[in-house]
Amino acid sequence: MTVRAAIVVTGTEVLTGRIQDLNGPWLADRLLELGVELAYVTQCGDRADDIEAQLRFLAGEGVDLIITSGGLGPTADDLTVATVARFAGRELVLDGPLEVRIAEILRALTAGRPGVDFEAVMAANRKQAMVPAGAEILDPIGTAPGVVLSAAGDGPTVVVLPGPPRELQPMWSRAVETLAVQQAIAGRTEYRQETVRMFGLAESGLAEALREAESQIAGFADLEVTTCLRRGELEIVTRYEPPAAGAYAALIDLLRDRYPRELFSTDGALIDDQVAALLAGRRFATAESCTAGLLAARLADRAGSSAYLVGGVVSYSNEAKVALLGVDAALIAEHGAVSEPVARAMAEGALARFDADTAVGITGIAGPGGGSAEKPVGTVCFGVALSGRPTVVRTLRLPGDRSDVRERSTTVAMHLLRHELLALQTD
Repeated sequence: MTVRAAIVVTGTEVLTGRIQDLNGPWLADRLLELGVELAYVTQCGDRADDIEAQLRFLAGEGVDLIITSGGLGPTADDLTVATVARFAGRELVLDGPLEVRIAEILRALTAGRPGVDFEAVMAANRKQAMVPAGAEILDPIGTAPGVVLSAAGDGPTVVVLPGPPRELQPMWSRAVETLAVQQAIAGRTEYRQETVRMFGLAESGLAEALREAESQIAGFADLEVTTCLRRGELEIVTRYEPPAAGAYAALIDLLRDRYPRELFSTDGALIDDQVAALLAGRRFATAESCTAGLLAARLADRAGSSAYLVGGVVSYSNEAKVALLGVDAALIAEHGAVSEPVARAMAEGALARFDADTAVGITGIAGPGGGSAEKPVGTVCFGVALSGRPTVVRTLRLPGDRSDVRERSTTVAMHLLRHELLALQTD
């Protein structure tokens, strides 16, 4: 039996696009890991009637589990708990122990703030201690608790989670452990989900390889393969039941044989993970123009990056390239700021400035203006410098708008750096 679930993302700010929904995709991955089929992801604003209409639609579609995110705060537009209670035919009741717990959290948050009327703060937040009768309470990570309502009759089990991802994600782990959720997903199918990543291959090339796999691999039809382009890389996610493991292994063999250079990850690891591992024990620096620090920021996003990331220079102007990186002004005058000689000089300048042994230089034309017939928008030059080795330079024409060009430039830089660090290991 297949267990089906739905996600309802609430919040007018999400519905109108002012805030990007991070919870729907994250919960979708968690459901796949559990072997639960995701049937729907819906969004609605902070209107009780719209939220309830979505709940009733999903119940009518026969889903076994509904997960909502958002709308658990103390303000007037936080309506999810009351709406779910009405949908489930439950009264809202004040939970005394929960009210005490929320008071403890608020007291700690307001401690040391002069002039704070704690009773007024508590009165404003008392709404968060109102829960549907009979619901299982999930202790708050912030001030908002989650709730789990077990199925009534043939209806779905409903899990109500807060909107902030830092609160929702740990609370989901608790929700899965509740009896109501375990009963709802008891008939789930065991699935495996694997991710491979490729770089430097057009989507049309991957499509051709998958058509070949479909005709050559026995059991390929038992693989659920989805592909997407992310940060300039191809991500291939395959979900399958254990008996189809042989077909999946054959697919990986086919991709590896056909595209050995382009296939860089078969275990789900990101290029960021691989570069971080290769930089262990090294001193890395960046010199960035068009990316304006995005490469350094991307590396710094990873915990432990201080072990290898020593610094970076944003040299957007020619004057900054000369003053901060020691790029020869005559070099810029002769070749232009967007050129391989300047990218090389930037990378080597970063080596010297930070006493590093590894550096990347990036200079390009992100657009929308500034291009020419010789150097159109999207032209980006890269330099990768490793102490004791010749500096490697490359020029690429990257597609997309300004944001795309800048983000893809960091991906290209990561792959060039990975290639050189791997070559260093094999020398």
